[in-house]
Amino acid sequence: MRLRTGRSRQGASRGRRGGAWLFIACLWVLASASAQASYQWRNVAIGGGGFVTGLVFHPAQPGLLYARTDIGGAYRLEPDGGRWTPLLDWMGEDDKGRFGVESLALDPSDPDRLYLAVGTYLHERGSEGAILRSRDRGATFERTPLPFKLGGNEQGRGNGERLAVDPHDGRVLLFGTRAHGLWRSDDAGASWSEVPGFPAIATSKSAWAKGWRDEVPIGIAFVVFDPASGGSGAPSRTLYAGASTKEASMYRSDDGGDSWRAVPGQPTGLRPSHMVRDARGRWLLSYGDEPGPNHMADGAVWRFDPADGSWTDITPAPQSSGIAGTGFGWGAVAVDTNDADVIVASTFRRYQPHDDIYRSTDGGRSWTAMLPRSSFDHSNAPWTRDAKPHWMADLEIDPHDPDRVWFVTGYGVWASSNARAFDRGETLQWRFEQEGFEETVPLALASPPQGAHLVSGLGDVDGFVHDDLDVSQQRYAGVRFSNTESLAFAGQAPDVMVRTGYFHNRPEGAVRGAWSTDGGRTWTAFASEPPDGDGAGHITLAADGKRAIWKPRNGERHWLTADMGGRWQAVQGLPKHAVVEADKVDEGIYYGFDATTGKLYVSGNGGVGFREVEASVGEVGDWYRAEIRPHPQRTAEAWIAASWRGLLHWSPGKLERVPGVDNVMSVGLGKPANEGDPLVLFVFGEVSGKRGLYRSDDNGRHWHRIDRDAQRFGGVIRHVTGDPRLHGRVYFGTEGRGIWYGDPQ
Repeated sequence: MRLRTGRSRQGASRGRRGGAWLFIACLWVLASASAQASYQWRNVAIGGGGFVTGLVFHPAQPGLLYARTDIGGAYRLEPDGGRWTPLLDWMGEDDKGRFGVESLALDPSDPDRLYLAVGTYLHERGSEGAILRSRDRGATFERTPLPFKLGGNEQGRGNGERLAVDPHDGRVLLFGTRAHGLWRSDDAGASWSEVPGFPAIATSKSAWAKGWRDEVPIGIAFVVFDPASGGSGAPSRTLYAGASTKEASMYRSDDGGDSWRAVPGQPTGLRPSHMVRDARGRWLLSYGDEPGPNHMADGAVWRFDPADGSWTDITPAPQSSGIAGTGFGWGAVAVDTNDADVIVASTFRRYQPHDDIYRSTDGGRSWTAMLPRSSFDHSNAPWTRDAKPHWMADLEIDPHDPDRVWFVTGYGVWASSNARAFDRGETLQWRFEQEGFEETVPLALASPPQGAHLVSGLGDVDGFVHDDLDVSQQRYAGVRFSNTESLAFAGQAPDVMVRTGYFHNRPEGAVRGAWSTDGGRTWTAFASEPPDGDGAGHITLAADGKRAIWKPRNGERHWLTADMGGRWQAVQGLPKHAVVEADKVDEGIYYGFDATTGKLYVSGNGGVGFREVEASVGEVGDWYRAEIRPHPQRTAEAWIAASWRGLLHWSPGKLERVPGVDNVMSVGLGKPANEGDPLVLFVFGEVSGKRGLYRSDDNGRHWHRIDRDAQRFGGVIRHVTGDPRLHGRVYFGTEGRGIWYGDPQ
């Protein structure tokens, strides 16, 4: 509109030639803006880092493998280069509660069709679930909303698959839900209705309603079609469904799902989690006393033969045998598609001596532990050297290559290359198959002005100094946490860093804060923690690296130390919820902002005491944790991401809201194009009513969106961080899709 209007006015006043020149100039301006807004995005290479809850091979198409995760979407393995392709990065803000994948299904008769049941949480903040349908292996999707929530990141998320396609009629699908029975589609997933004949299954729904998060409804753990029934254009007649209950749990239908009955003679007292068919038409099932992954202390592996109705206990290492200790279950079972005698099964939550995979080549009469005679290749993810396989909730034997056994863990996927050679006495070779598969949850990012361009803190895998963004690194040396939740460097001595974290199983007396003098490569524990709180929380470091202020999680006060935890002094003048950052130039200045009230506080005496700044940025009911980004070269200047209060700019004596920025969840500062130009500002939020990741090169007067509708990173962008040495470079974290970095194209 502006282009046409401007051209018309110039034509009226200066004639045709002037209008043409203005037209060209306008095109140049638009092209410049477009170039500025065009970014190339890459994951920072870590490799895995999260719970892969299921693997599904296509039975007829060699090399076609999919994976689902609890919070990181779904992936397809590319057979040519062995890299994984993420399938749900197009999901944006509206779908941030649907990035957990409850189940995944393929059409055995059509390798291009893929189905995902998506929905992450069952609680009140969870989003309604959906079935995503693809006709091109996940390149694009159509959606069918569901009238209930799914639990991709709830208990029992390693069970399944709950979603299945009839091998004889791709229009027919079944979906077993957690608390709403069995559902059926007869039009390739476009519409769904509840199966009225399926029996009511008891769940712990009442406990769930009370808020006991370990007791959520598990419902139907898996559904399968018997390929021996149906055919010649007719749908399958025999169907099975396994309910997560210790009573009668396996149900069968012989009339296409119209009626169901419990299978006679089945074991009780344990919950089924996986069911697979062998080449002789028998079914293998894994059981645990709990659905996992948080609890499981007993289990078994059984075989059911529908020909005679018999059940046989083929558990590899019974709890009473003493072979593997006591108090564990069985996560999954798999069988060689072409050889019913070759079976593998995974232990679950076996602490002593460790979890393992057992292999049988005689149909389950005898078993051999695989991991003690195994070699693991950590070259493409060095940090996995000290990560033990656990949460092995699913494992598969490649239907087209029996040497390839795959198993999932709480931090990624391993695959063997010589399983049959293992049977001959050789060492089993495993490789961490995670190229392109990034599932970490970043909790803190820092880009210092020297040394590595990026230092990270992450959930579950602690953190890294990223000397090469495209190559996985080893984790921090010295003190190591489960989570690194806050990270800071000294503005004038950037090799000095501090961080705080959290231990999933805290060693007695372990301090949850640490400091480094070599840019984060090695860490030493603080002498002590502040007198209140639960570690973690937020920490910042003075510009000279000599004083830190730590506000622990659940703490009532902010605490100052001048000797790395030797002594702690309560900070005066700060409200409980204020977030604090140190000035990057002057070691005596700190800033505090309380997102609940919108008030700014400043300290000029080294953080001992703060005073409230007389400024008003408006009242708002809803709030989000604030971020403060002090100017890297100027003292007494900072930018504040203040949620619905917008983007705030503090300069001496003045706190102002940047016009046009409606809502800011995160802000980062980057290197200007030329010396003396304004810093590049990056924000994730809403500008002129549109949510996205934005950049400004003129102190917020103009903004360019730099993410794309086709790539929204799962709807969550956090910890936006500009690079102080590379113009235009920006880093950010996600919730389950790792760390990203972008450069202008």
